[in-house]
Amino acid sequence: MATTNDKIFCDTNTIIRLNVLETPEHQQVKAAFDQLVNNKAELWISRQVIREFCAVLTRPQTFMKPPTSAVVSARVKTFLPIFHIADENAQVADRLLTLMETIPVGGKQVHDANIAATMQAYSIKRLFTLNPTDFTRFSQFIDVMTLEDILQDK
Repeated sequence: MATTNDKIFCDTNTIIRLNVLETPEHQQVKAAFDQLVNNKAELWISRQVIREFCAVLTRPQTFMKPPTSAVVSARVKTFLPIFHIADENAQVADRLLTLMETIPVGGKQVHDANIAATMQAYSIKRLFTLNPTDFTRFSQFIDVMTLEDILQDK
């Protein structure tokens, strides 16, 4: 499904599993990222993804005890160079508000809508996520790639 030089936005859950050895599916997600890199995919995240990564890692999880915020900060700095960063700008905000006017969202779903808006603002069509159902409502704007989609594409 991922072809050479594709722009792919990576959801927070994939970044967590890529960077935290103790997480479920770490090996499979790492294999998927390796494949995307080998295919020369252009990997993208946003400042929102960075914040969500920090929030998740600094609270207790079933798979690990939370590291200190300094450790989490250091971990983020190690993975940032492999990603293009989509900054949240006026165009992202405009697209988010337009999505909210046309697609019913509320609560935590606004975070997903913001990812879809960011992708639109940066002309990124594909999203790599482990929670594809969270993005079904945005399917007219983005293509969701699952772990299985990427690993089958070998």
